[in-house]
This record gives sequence, structure tokens and C-alpha cells, in this order.
Amino acid sequence: MSKVQRGRENYERNKSQNEEQPNKKTNSEESAQTHVHEFLASTKLAEEGEDRHNHRFAGVTGEVIPKGDSHVHVILTNTDFLDHHHEVGIQTGPAIPVGNGKHVHFVKGITTLDDGHVHQLEFATLIEKPLV
Repeated sequence: MSKVQRGRENYERNKSQNEEQPNKKTNSEESAQTHVHEFLASTKLAEEGEDRHNHRFAGVTGEVIPKGDSHVHVILTNTDFLDHHHEVGIQTGPAIPVGNGKHVHFVKGITTLDDGHVHQLEFATLIEKPLV
């Protein structure tokens, strides 16, 4: 199984069980871009003894996926390489208002299984358009 297939399976595994289907976009909406969020985080520690370690990862989410009264984003990225790397394929939680019309998203899940283990992860995205 390829890394891309495993990443997609990991994304599917991490999706909320109560997920609603995104609203179908109209033709005019399909060409309009929506916002994204930056993220940077570290996984939780895995393994024991001398093999105990974690990984870092960073990137930019996918665009908005409408969900209920809010929206979510998809994250697909690789961790850093420390003898091996993992893939992160996950959907964020809904928008969390932080004031001034801005918001972040909470993310919780696990990486792909590589080198005989997975890592748990838990983080928040950065604020959209922080300088605007």
C-alpha cells in the first residue's frame, strides 16, 4: 500500500463519525477560493527507552468544507524525518471564535503506522489572516 493510500485511510479513520456531507457548491462558488489556516505542531511521544521520540510537522490546511453552521478543513502532510516519518491525514474540528471575527480549529487524531508505531497528535491551527 502506498503512502498516499495510507494517508487517505488515516484521514478516513480520523473523520468524525457524525460527519455531514459538505454542501454542494454552485458553479459560481466552485471557482471562488476560500480561506486556509497555517499550522505547526509536534506529535506526542511514542515508543519506550532509547527509541522514545516525537515528530514535528507544519503546513497549510485545505480550503473550507461547510459543515452544519460552521466549517472544517482537511490537513494532509508528512512529519519530519527521524529514521522514519509519518503522514498526517485528518479533518479539523469546527471553527472556534477567538474575537475580532477571527477563528481557529482544534485538531486531534493519530498519524499513519510507520516503523511499528503511531503518534497521537493534538493542536490548534493558527488564526486565519493574522495580519489583516
